[in-house]
Amino acid sequence: MEASTMDYMIGVDLGTTSTKVVLFDMKGQSHAYANNPYPLYQDTPDMAEEDPEEIFEAVIAGLTEVMRKGKVQPGELKGVSFSAAMHSLILMDKDNKPLTRVITWADNRAAKYAEDLKASGVGAELFAKTGVPTHPMSPMVKLLWLKAEQPDLFNQTAHFIGIKDYILYRLFGKYVQDYSLANATGLFNIFNMDWDDQALEVTGVKREQLPELVSTEYQLTGMSASYASVTGIDPATPFIMGASDGTLSNLGVNAIDPGVLAVTIGTSGAVRVVVDKPVVDPKGRLFTYYLDDGKWVVGGPVNNGGIVFRWVRDQLFAPEKITAEQMQVDSYEILTDIASKIPAGADGLLFHPYLGGERAPIWDANARGSFFGLSRQHTRAHMVRAALEGIVYNLYMVMLMIEGVAGKPKAIQATGGFARSELWRQMLADIFEQEVNIPESFESSALGAVVLGMKSLGIVDDLSVVKDMVGVTNTHKPNEANFEVYRELLPIWIRLTRELSGEYSSIAEFQRNHPNPRAKLAEED
Repeated sequence: MEASTMDYMIGVDLGTTSTKVVLFDMKGQSHAYANNPYPLYQDTPDMAEEDPEEIFEAVIAGLTEVMRKGKVQPGELKGVSFSAAMHSLILMDKDNKPLTRVITWADNRAAKYAEDLKASGVGAELFAKTGVPTHPMSPMVKLLWLKAEQPDLFNQTAHFIGIKDYILYRLFGKYVQDYSLANATGLFNIFNMDWDDQALEVTGVKREQLPELVSTEYQLTGMSASYASVTGIDPATPFIMGASDGTLSNLGVNAIDPGVLAVTIGTSGAVRVVVDKPVVDPKGRLFTYYLDDGKWVVGGPVNNGGIVFRWVRDQLFAPEKITAEQMQVDSYEILTDIASKIPAGADGLLFHPYLGGERAPIWDANARGSFFGLSRQHTRAHMVRAALEGIVYNLYMVMLMIEGVAGKPKAIQATGGFARSELWRQMLADIFEQEVNIPESFESSALGAVVLGMKSLGIVDDLSVVKDMVGVTNTHKPNEANFEVYRELLPIWIRLTRELSGEYSSIAEFQRNHPNPRAKLAEED
């Protein structure tokens, strides 16, 4: 079945801080783009919530904008497909109204319950069936926290859903959840493709309180007439479920063949590889998430990616930031230029980037950042170089874990905001000692959603067509002089990670008991 050149697909990517909507043609070229942000509410320590209505409005605004910008004519839009951030949780009442905001993956208030699950051994039992590490990011762990600490709210709940489920309910009046996002809840058994009986028993959630499980290629039609009118989308247009943002990012950068590693660094980051059947890390450090038939993504997410670089800029280079804003130039480019003047290894200065706790590789919500090896010879320039290297060292540790499950990577496809920096791209190649390819694909998760949607609609036969849509604009080869330095420093960095882990809970407890009154003001600034 061949599409005309005027046929389009829309990819919607529901992110943690914004929703991106992209209009693609059938060759994967973008024709219109909208990015609508919304706030992350952090009213109390460890909270990280969003307003579901603000996200819904961002979706409607984005769809409306790309339809208008792309001048899409009736019949030209073949489908809309979704990508969404994992681990979101919303409690809905019997009248289908939200009882809570969206509790996001970044919310750490369930940390105690994750630790209790690990200590009891139940966490390991559930991980072996669900592929979701025991961590407060997991909706399953959040449900334990809510049941214990807000029982009245928990008992009022008629439906436990995620943000994409909420959006689709508003558009179609039906609760459905694709296997990929269900997989990320910690309630889904990856071996029988159904809600897990033990997870339901542990949380006290009934099957009828959860959405209907459907394929990532499942289609919904009959969008609400009022929203169809606002967006300009024909109500008969198929909306394809799509999958989670991480799995679709692998697809969107053409990292779907065995041994092809996808490394993503945006605000946070991840390292992922596709395997042909569900396998779990025996040590419980990696996730296993469904993408499509015969394609599962094994990997590790990190909390601390570009957000660490932002902290370095705001806290260590505030004067440079102000100057950059006055000159209307990119302050991050100024910092990477400063860091590039420092040799690989930052003259022995090491940085652990755990400013927001950490998921992979250490799975410790109490983890904290640190500089090690400081001497009088070190400058702020060394600190920025060490911070950038520390982010990549952490990703390297995740890669080592993936090797143990899926074998040594054959190629690396890198994407995310960091990919704009030549220094960071080279650093990745040097530390990983692998050639790194930077695909030119625009918004990889949205493109991945569209390719999956095209397969659902029968426009393409399989997902491999993505290779024709993704080009390589930059290839970086390892620099031998640099990787020799990193070979010496990495073992020290890894040993330090293990040695510091015993004190993370102590310092985190101190910080909770003695909160910094200036911290919230700094965040608001």
